[in-house]
Amino acid sequence: MSLTFKNKENVVVGVIADTHGLLLPAAIKALKGVDLIIHAGDVGNTEILDDLKSIAPVFAVRGNMDRVEGLRELPETEVIEVGDVLLYAIHDIHRLDIVPSKAGFDAVIFGHLHCPSVSEQKGVLFLNPGSAAQPRRNFPASLALLRVSGNSIKAQIVNIGDGSL
Repeated sequence: MSLTFKNKENVVVGVIADTHGLLLPAAIKALKGVDLIIHAGDVGNTEILDDLKSIAPVFAVRGNMDRVEGLRELPETEVIEVGDVLLYAIHDIHRLDIVPSKAGFDAVIFGHLHCPSVSEQKGVLFLNPGSAAQPRRNFPASLALLRVSGNSIKAQIVNIGDGSL
């Protein structure tokens, strides 16, 4: 299934993952003003999605811990068209069963590892926003912002764990 979000020229996408039922006030503050939100799994409970939907439209994928009613029905992967950019969302990057560059994707968004990362492979952006609630390996809680303009995409990791927002 492909979801399309093409209502404006410059789009800011909030990317969040691994909330595990906890949405920090700093996450809400960091997401204010985004045009849409992608949750890369391990949501924790449906209230998280409701809270995010009060900020912007939400696209979410199911994480390995999303076993409760309302979350286990989420898709394992999602394709989101933003402007001229095609995004592929999956929770666990190790379950990726496509070649994103051959499939025409501009970015792969994932969670699961609880560690933020931004890299590029064969012209495809790979983005893990880190965990917004349970970071690992001495990383702070974080999320990411994607700025999409035409076919240009830029990622920024946002630290929400030190209360500086």
